[in-house]
Amino acid sequence: MNYKITHKTEYSYTHPVNLCYNEARLTPRDFMYQQCSESKFTVEPEPKECRERQDFFGNTVYYFIIQKPHNQLTVTVTSHVDVKGRERQRSFAEHLAWEEAHQELHTDSNPEILEIRQYILYSSMIPLMPELRTYAEKSFTKGRPLLEAVEELTTRLYADFTYDPDFTTIATPLEDVIKYRRGVCQDFAHLGIGCLRALGLAARYVSGYIETDPPSDQEPLEGADASHAWFSVYLPQLGWVDFDPTNNQIPTDQHITVAWGRDYADVTPLKGVVYGSGTHELSVSVDCERMPDSE
Repeated sequence: MNYKITHKTEYSYTHPVNLCYNEARLTPRDFMYQQCSESKFTVEPEPKECRERQDFFGNTVYYFIIQKPHNQLTVTVTSHVDVKGRERQRSFAEHLAWEEAHQELHTDSNPEILEIRQYILYSSMIPLMPELRTYAEKSFTKGRPLLEAVEELTTRLYADFTYDPDFTTIATPLEDVIKYRRGVCQDFAHLGIGCLRALGLAARYVSGYIETDPPSDQEPLEGADASHAWFSVYLPQLGWVDFDPTNNQIPTDQHITVAWGRDYADVTPLKGVVYGSGTHELSVSVDCERMPDSE
């Protein structure tokens, strides 16, 4: 699928901001199932300084500084992305038992596995929680294929937790999500990752977009228009496979990947420091438009 994605973020301040430092992760990634042919970054007012770099996880980071008083900040990113072939993930390691994957992750010393081990450890937003292991063990029975077990875990998260965009914020701790069984895609991704890490498996957080208004012959998907999130599990020798617990599916070509890391804190779309006083209002909009396939 070819998409034109326009992501617009607007901050309105009650009093002028004199100086701000900002960091954005809003450029879609290039990898096996996705190619970003173009991504245009526009900031108003015009930054005094801006530069682009790759972070530790390979995500594109756009850094900019505004050094003049302003009452509004607008960041617009327009990207052209081609997503295809994700359905091939379904054939990966259908018979690889989860214990075998666990054993290889913890004993193999090749460089790729050593790098992957960082995704087994707890992170700032996904602490070690005994209740997550208890929840996961119902799906990870002895000798069960890893992919099959994660699919069932995804289905259980979808059935047991209610999508409620008014219940949580970025700062809501994971224990509250578990207690009240409510949240949004970010929370469900954190839950899935926490369950897998509790069993000693490698899992990472993926941020991106989802086509919530597809053609009439396709089912609409659940998720915020502004952004979406899901998780990936690592299969030794084969790579990462994505799962979307918000929609109970392995992501298809309707999912556009922007960044990945240990949890949301590693892939925050836009963050920074402002010098000024007063309050602000935030508005975020995303237009995900399906374009004709290229020849």
